[in-house]
Amino acid sequence: MAKSKYEYVRNFESDDRLLPSTWLVVRIDGQGFTKFTERHGFAKPNDIRALHLMNRAAATVLGCMSEIVLAYGQSDEYSFVFPKNARSYDRRASKLTTLVASRFTSAYVYYWHEFFGTTPLQAPPAFDARVVVYPTDRIMRDYLCWRQVDCHINNMYNTCFWTLVTQGEMSPKDAEKRLSGTLSGDKNELLFSQFGINYNDVPDIFKKGSVLIRGTELVDVTDRHGVASKRPKGV
Repeated sequence: MAKSKYEYVRNFESDDRLLPSTWLVVRIDGQGFTKFTERHGFAKPNDIRALHLMNRAAATVLGCMSEIVLAYGQSDEYSFVFPKNARSYDRRASKLTTLVASRFTSAYVYYWHEFFGTTPLQAPPAFDARVVVYPTDRIMRDYLCWRQVDCHINNMYNTCFWTLVTQGEMSPKDAEKRLSGTLSGDKNELLFSQFGINYNDVPDIFKKGSVLIRGTELVDVTDRHGVASKRPKGV
């Protein structure tokens, strides 16, 4: 940058370098995706096209940022894990969050038609981002466990909710009231006894989310329900 008398304004920039020797997680989350999914006619409770698009966008981020070792996604969110020795962009929070969010969003738009075919993109998607530091391996593991448990809880609720609405012909308000105060066992019983649905047979990508791991070759697989996805080779 050229020297000038105005260069003093750089002194107002904050130093947002993150703590060294800690795990870094950048998590992106869809902004206003309830309206976005309704506008684009996403299938409920899960749209496999949308999940595959999220995975494709996440893979693009991994391809651009070589220090990411693992990424975990569910619904409209994705977490990108940087190792303790990561040095990308001098570990600056603003750089990491803005680059991950912008690269993910641009890839989401770029690959939209690959998964949604002739369905036009009617509104620009947006993802916010935050970065959190985790000091120990145990806490890093617990973070990933937290996100996967959240995936399971949300998917079980949404599966029950939308089954009540679409097959049980209940209004959204009545379905919400019916599920109020229910536990996991109650929801399993509701699905099986009233609709013949065994929650264990719900595809794993819906129940557990998706994981991308650096250094593994991904292959196309199809589960017993006919749902296509990608998994590390040999798994």
